[in-house]
Amino acid sequence: MPYISNTEKQQQEMLDAIGVKSVEDLFKPVPKDFAPASFRIPKGKSEIEVRQHLHALASKNATGLTCFLGGGFYDHFIPSAVDALVSRSEFYTAYTPYQPEISQGVLQAIYEYQTAICRLTGMDISNASIYDGGTALYEAAMMAARITKRKKIIVCEGVSLIYRTMLRSYTKNLYLNFVEVPVSPNGTADREKIFREIDKDTAAVILQNPNFFGCIDDFSDIAQKAHSAGALAVCSVYPISLGLLKPPSEMGMDIVTGEGQSLGLPLSFGGPYFGFLATTKQHVRQMPGRVVGRTHDKEGRQGFVFTLQTREQHIRREKATSNICTNSTLNTIAATIYLSLIGKNGLKEVAALCANKAGYACQKLTRIKNVKKKFAAPFFNEFVVELPIDANNAVSALIDKGFAPGLPLGRFYKGMDNCMLVAVTEKRTKEEIGHLKEALEGVLKDE
Repeated sequence: MPYISNTEKQQQEMLDAIGVKSVEDLFKPVPKDFAPASFRIPKGKSEIEVRQHLHALASKNATGLTCFLGGGFYDHFIPSAVDALVSRSEFYTAYTPYQPEISQGVLQAIYEYQTAICRLTGMDISNASIYDGGTALYEAAMMAARITKRKKIIVCEGVSLIYRTMLRSYTKNLYLNFVEVPVSPNGTADREKIFREIDKDTAAVILQNPNFFGCIDDFSDIAQKAHSAGALAVCSVYPISLGLLKPPSEMGMDIVTGEGQSLGLPLSFGGPYFGFLATTKQHVRQMPGRVVGRTHDKEGRQGFVFTLQTREQHIRREKATSNICTNSTLNTIAATIYLSLIGKNGLKEVAALCANKAGYACQKLTRIKNVKKKFAAPFFNEFVVELPIDANNAVSALIDKGFAPGLPLGRFYKGMDNCMLVAVTEKRTKEEIGHLKEALEGVLKDE
């Protein structure tokens, strides 16, 4: 709220009212070791002096690295208007809009977010958000189990290990049985192995596009096979890629989830982000989380309300589709602002820049002696390179040269100690990619 400092006269009036001679007298009961004077707080500074001081403190952070990290979280450009608009008090300090008559602004913002997610994915309906991409995928697995009343979940190993770990962790004491299927030699989903696992006990097949290795796939045949066995097809997607790639709805997906960080949110040391989940009208009653609907009041005026609430924690816990309370509305509003600012054509342009620059980077890096592209499948904005040395050693050396060069895959997959996942977004320049190539060449020569 606005702040107006007290004048000396006003301060004296307040001191007189409580019978104290000075401000210092207010702190007499405080032991001397803890008295304000012992804190050595400097006197007030001008705005420019404060900025200079804060920049000096912030310079101790390792913020100067050129980022080629990915694996589900990406260094995209965020227009300044996103932060400016989302920091408005009616968004920034608003709580869950339980009373629609006084919360129309926030409710409409959520409704617009749901609309944007449906347009991105091609699905019928979206919820108001989930905590992150991993929890969204877990909720999708639980949703599929409720719908089919089955226990077996087939998960392709091309799905992020972070997500797969969360799936196992959240369902450890539940009834679900997860079966993980390796990717094919070219980096895509192994049809033969997945088809072999699909049976009458299968609730869902969980896939990711682009997958953790950046490889692009069309899962239409897998969705068709799952449906023929009475199972659902679930796909986690990278929303920026949908500016170019075939939407999951056209592949026959029943539930679509994803991580929303790339839609206008900074990396921020890992969060907070938001997850999205969209499905078909057929399955809306089993969808977790809140849903905002559009309606009309008795006077015919348009309004927005929470709808289908009997799915949620308002009913008996064991009957609820989820027990999500606080969601990620502020972040989803940021995403809605971001998508509104760049528009449909802007999203296509961002996606095209990511794909083209990643292709250029792959060409440059694989020209280095003994550096190879790991998988033959086409990719979107990230790819795996196989190095002649341990990827952890290469990453450490490149960090010293000013790069966050990529993700060593040995910690995620056996037999990939020499592999590094490199991501390229629209922010990376031709010069930066060239400098990364030169730096990696230097590191390999030193080994």
